[in-house]
Amino acid sequence: MTEYERWLSQTLEDKSLTEELESVRGNAEEINDRFYQDLAFGTAGLRGVLGAGTNRMNIYTVRKATQGIANYLNKRKSGASVAIAYDSRINSELFARETAAVCAANGIHAHIYPTLTPTPTLSFAVRYLKCDAGVCITASHNPAKYNGYKAYGSDGCQIASEMADAVSAEINALDIFADVRHISFEEGMEKGLISYIPDEVMDQFLEAVKSQSVVDEPLRGLKVVYTPLNGTGLVPVTRILDMVGVEEVCVVPEQEKPDGNFTTCPYPNPEIRQALEKGLELCEKVHPDLLLATDPDADRCGIAVKQNGEYRLMTGNEVGVLLLDFIARRRKERGDLPKNPIAVTTIVSTDMATPVAEYYGATCVRILTGFKYIGDQIALLEEKGEEDRFLIGFEESYGYLSGGYVRDKDAVDASMLICQMAWYYKQKGMTLADAMDALYEQFGYYKNDVANFAFEGEDGMKAMASIMDSLRAKAPDELAGWKVVGWSDYKTSVRSDNGVESDITLPKSNVLEYRLENGSKLIVRPSGTEPKIKVYFSAKGATAAESASVLEALRATAKPLLGIA
Repeated sequence: MTEYERWLSQTLEDKSLTEELESVRGNAEEINDRFYQDLAFGTAGLRGVLGAGTNRMNIYTVRKATQGIANYLNKRKSGASVAIAYDSRINSELFARETAAVCAANGIHAHIYPTLTPTPTLSFAVRYLKCDAGVCITASHNPAKYNGYKAYGSDGCQIASEMADAVSAEINALDIFADVRHISFEEGMEKGLISYIPDEVMDQFLEAVKSQSVVDEPLRGLKVVYTPLNGTGLVPVTRILDMVGVEEVCVVPEQEKPDGNFTTCPYPNPEIRQALEKGLELCEKVHPDLLLATDPDADRCGIAVKQNGEYRLMTGNEVGVLLLDFIARRRKERGDLPKNPIAVTTIVSTDMATPVAEYYGATCVRILTGFKYIGDQIALLEEKGEEDRFLIGFEESYGYLSGGYVRDKDAVDASMLICQMAWYYKQKGMTLADAMDALYEQFGYYKNDVANFAFEGEDGMKAMASIMDSLRAKAPDELAGWKVVGWSDYKTSVRSDNGVESDITLPKSNVLEYRLENGSKLIVRPSGTEPKIKVYFSAKGATAAESASVLEALRATAKPLLGIA
């Protein structure tokens, strides 16, 4: 209440924030939710609901975070520079300009894209312009009421824990009003401390994407329906598809233009069918080979393919395995498959990636959830002069990357490769659904799913912590009737197999994994970007029906395991 009253006493530049605060006067629950904490700054930066308060995304929380980054950089070097990008969300351009203005007020040169642009282009700009850090204003695929602030290091990766902790300490030492340096965006431009990123950078980004092509012929005869889900993908995705010779791209008209309200898809996530409904409607009219969708900041990519008269939405795991097989297959056919190739995926992604990689003589490296860890693996190869060994990195959450030109997932790259893959199999009389079924026949039916359990507000955060504490206090003996033969606690870095404990070499993370006697597994992980716990299920069977049956049994264990009614 003290902080609420302090905000009310300020003459806020954004008058709508004052009006919002006045509108909740007397509503203790609403005031508490806005002020019970500051938005936490971590390796994912900031993410939260738009609005007034310390626990909301607004110009003041954005300025404070930027001041923390500025203090961090200025303590380590003089003449630092930062690259800035933003997506189509509400206030994204405003927050990007405010970020640039605070940087400029602290003597840090801000390079800002002149228009909205995908998240991977920010990673590219950081490296191309040799910046010391980067900021992308985006909430990825969250609903319209959210926005976010992703922070990047000089390597183009989202910041690691060490930098996040140091920046967070700087932020926590600041008063949100008194300690933030700020000038106008226009003054920063006049002083030469803010400049627009030239078109050359986007052109070079697209050339870097095209260099990842594994099909030399133009993709003539391929017909694609594409939706950018009212986000940033329209220009770069259609440009790259033109560059590789896709002649027929039908853009979903209702989702073509940038719109942070996402009126046709309240949850603009290409993982879910609801977001693709408009695209599917267009598919029934124009009959394409493929429906392609990118999320608002164009770092995730989803697809649907017609099979047996209906459109099948391919999962992130399926597309990741398809791309791994396709890239390795094509490079082997062309004779440029490197020695000792490497594919990188996460501990929650499909186990199917391992046998597919091994089939081509590749090693499948498992890392924690978060594409920065895939970026770290690319950097390690680069340090040894072996970056050509990297085939692909992917996450089950629809993120893919096939090259080292950026250090983040890239839906522009994925769109190009998926279209090349669809064209390649079309020449063989197959769809991507057919190709996936062939891989299942070859390697076994690996099925994966995820359940999300939301926990809103302060009580929700406490409930999530309590659930994880309870699971750590006592691991289950069995799940769905199968004995738990092993578990891993990535927070304590301990792994147990049949009672024998060993160390986990990955960074610490609040994740628990349970391995069952039938080869299945279940993973519990609080989301790093949303107030929810995710439960991942992994099953393998000799047939699709057997795998589906195991998966259904695992799903039924989730609520009892978490203690949810």
